[in-house]
Amino acid sequence: MKAIVLAGGLGTRLASVTNDIPKPMAPIRSRPFLEYLLDDLVEQDIKKVVLAVSYRWEKIREHFGSVYRGMGLDYSVEEEPLGTGGAIRLALGKLSDDEVVVLNGDTRFRVDLKEMEKIHRNAGVQLTIALKQVADSGRFGRVEVSADGVVTSFLEKSTGGPGWINGGIYMLNSSLFRDFPMPEKFSFEQDLVEPNIDRIQPRAFQSDAYFIDMGIPEDYDRAQREIGVQ
Repeated sequence: MKAIVLAGGLGTRLASVTNDIPKPMAPIRSRPFLEYLLDDLVEQDIKKVVLAVSYRWEKIREHFGSVYRGMGLDYSVEEEPLGTGGAIRLALGKLSDDEVVVLNGDTRFRVDLKEMEKIHRNAGVQLTIALKQVADSGRFGRVEVSADGVVTSFLEKSTGGPGWINGGIYMLNSSLFRDFPMPEKFSFEQDLVEPNIDRIQPRAFQSDAYFIDMGIPEDYDRAQREIGVQ
């Protein structure tokens, strides 16, 4: 299995921490957050990772080089931001595999990727989305799932209360981008998946694994307390 990590974030809401480094390089217990993500991938026997990078990407390459703990690393460089969809499509050019796992570089969701791959293949779909159940989905937006495990809709972030959220990990087939042509710059979630959800019928992979999103200062502080000890 091979992976793409979306690591081009600016970290605007964490400016005091990431003012001159890419968001995934924010330090957690004296190590870049991205190191913990790559550790997870090494432990799950991922053979190669393409880092989809943009802002100050050289700092990532200087730190990690071309190999991390025996796992091959490559870099897909956006000369200008392409959105999540454009970044994934560009990074796929570095891989020959049809099937790949995609992870957000500012989120840690420790799902069992082999089990997710099994669900994806058994369902015969082009896209499987890892979902996490949270007490308050208002910050993230809730994901609706049918009784037979198909993602049916994405609700706006203002919709609060307990529910399943998009955990930021996708198992996808590259054919998805051929079947749904998009412009150069686009959001994977908002421009490709949501408008075509009835045709794509993404499979839900619901997991109770550890989850943290470093998108806001409060969760960055929580990451400092939790990551490395859980």
